[in-house]
Amino acid sequence: MSKIYVAAFYSTALLIGLFTADANADALVNVKLTDTGVVTDLSKSMGLGMAMNADMSKATMSIKINPVSVLHGKVKFYVTNASSSVIHEMILSPVSDTKKTLPYIDKDNKVDEESFIHLGEVSELDPGKSGSLIVDVKPGKYILYCNLPGHYMAGMWTMLEVR
Repeated sequence: MSKIYVAAFYSTALLIGLFTADANADALVNVKLTDTGVVTDLSKSMGLGMAMNADMSKATMSIKINPVSVLHGKVKFYVTNASSSVIHEMILSPVSDTKKTLPYIDKDNKVDEESFIHLGEVSELDPGKSGSLIVDVKPGKYILYCNLPGHYMAGMWTMLEVR
C-alpha cells in the first residue's frame, strides 16, 4: 500500500469517527428540525400529537432523526434547525405507553412539561443554527418534540427506540 493511500485511509477514518460519535458518547443521533415554510395558524391545535391517530401527511412541521434506533448508553443528539425562518427546539422524554397522549395545556397549545419527565433539551435554535445534548438513556421508547406553542400539535415530534 502506498503511503498516500494509507494516510488518506486514516484521515477518512478519523473524519468518520468524528461524525459518528462524540468522545463522551456511545452513539450519535442526527436530529433535523423542519417546517414546510407554509404559514399556518399555530394558535389552534392541529391535533397531530402522539397517539392521536391523525393524518400525519397534514403536518406542517417535523423532526427527522437518523438513526431511529440506538443501543442504550450515552447518546449525543446533534440538532440542526433546518427552517429558513422559524425558531425550533428539541426536548427528549421517555415514553412508557405510546398509545397514550402526552399531557397537554390547551390554552397554551403545548405539552405540559411540568407533569411529564424530560431528560434535556436543545432550546430555541434560530433558523440554520445547531446545538447538541448528551444523555445517558436506558432501553425503551423516547419522544423528541418541539414544545414551542403549536409546534408539537403541528406534527413536530418523532420516536426513538433505545435497545
